[in-house]
Amino acid sequence: MAVAPASMADKIIVLDDDEEESPQPSCATPTSPPEHVSPVQAQQPTPTHITQSPFASAKKQTHVLQAENERLFTEFVDHCSPLTQDCPEVLTFLQTKHSKASPEYLSSVEFRNTLGRCLTRAQANRSKTFVYINELCTVLRQHAAKKRQTLTKVEPGSSTSTSSTLQSTSVTLKSKDKTKGKMDEEEKGVKLEDEQPSTSGLQENNKEEEQEAQKKAKRASRKQIAYLENLLKVYNSEICRLQQAELSLDDLGAEDSLYIQEHKLKRKMMKIYEKLCELKGCDTLTGRVIEQRITYRGTRYPEINRRIERFINSPEAQRNPPDYPDILQQVLRANERHNLCLSRKQLKQIAQDAFRETGSRMQERRHLDLVYNFGSHLTDNYKPASDPALSDPSLLRKLRSNREVALSHLEEVINQIRCQTRGHRGAGEEQTDWRKTSRKRATNQKREKELRGEWSGRGGRRNGGRRGGGG
Repeated sequence: MAVAPASMADKIIVLDDDEEESPQPSCATPTSPPEHVSPVQAQQPTPTHITQSPFASAKKQTHVLQAENERLFTEFVDHCSPLTQDCPEVLTFLQTKHSKASPEYLSSVEFRNTLGRCLTRAQANRSKTFVYINELCTVLRQHAAKKRQTLTKVEPGSSTSTSSTLQSTSVTLKSKDKTKGKMDEEEKGVKLEDEQPSTSGLQENNKEEEQEAQKKAKRASRKQIAYLENLLKVYNSEICRLQQAELSLDDLGAEDSLYIQEHKLKRKMMKIYEKLCELKGCDTLTGRVIEQRITYRGTRYPEINRRIERFINSPEAQRNPPDYPDILQQVLRANERHNLCLSRKQLKQIAQDAFRETGSRMQERRHLDLVYNFGSHLTDNYKPASDPALSDPSLLRKLRSNREVALSHLEEVINQIRCQTRGHRGAGEEQTDWRKTSRKRATNQKREKELRGEWSGRGGRRNGGRRGGGG
């Protein structure tokens, strides 16, 4: 086995205790010699300053974190059980998700922080107990054991051990083929002993390189995750500061107003969240109602149902809600592709029914998402029982009178706009009536002139005939 020289070992600086967290994989080769401890590490004094980021969580042993998380989870279930007596299956579902979660996540600091936050909020606001139970179920579902197993990498020890066995067997087969009928068993053993050390040395070097590369990747990912989490906290505090600022009319009309800055920061936070999910191997779904899929079974044609369901759940339909022509187009395409041979009248009736049902369900989903997520950090500490108007009758009368005044003013504005629109319509109608009457007068005058000319011509003829007869 190749051993690094002492000069290279002195230059190695261990940044953290990765060796304690990730044990060395077992290999088929003989035991390696003990690691050399560098004198630079032994002579380092104890640090007198903070060596970790203030945003990073303190490291604890795995069994201690697991015991704390179990205690917090039991306390959360005990707190929610009397509040969910109407729906006891909710806690059963939560415990099922907890049992299916990965053991690494259940004994992590991240799960402890999430569980403590949900427990604190549930104790402070009992009316939102189901919301925090849903949040905890979503987190446990994201860290399920099946999903985590697909993301784990194969240990290098197993691959290298299998490769070493395959190489050794191939060497023995080659040596037997070459020396069959020419060499004795002793010569075969000597050749195997000569070839084995060289291959084992290469395997040990490859193992060390792979282990070092994996350690560097783990360190880089942990540092990147800590940096992005710290950046999220900074952006969140900046958004809170922008929301608390007072704005004038000039500030609202500015190109770089506080609202635009807040929107840009939220967009950046969404990108950071997606990157964190990618680094941690989690799903980007947050459990919102708007992310839930709508199932459609409104018609008796499965082809049309699948087509409409795929269309209304597409990202384009979520950004721009579909209208009746869009649904009709999907129905026509399904009829043409699957040769359903439906008439035009039937297709229109199916499209109308589908548009009504899907539109109402999408509207209900948007409304629920707005109810669950609408709010501001300024009203987080608000409680309905602490309303000052409940204890002050004069304040309550003042608020009711202000409401009546506001409704009356709103009604006046609506009536004023209504009168203006009617006035514009009346002026337009009068103008069109004047044009019609002027045209009628012109035609009537023309007809009168024509009639007068005809009667005058007839009268002249008559007069001429009479005059001629009299002469």
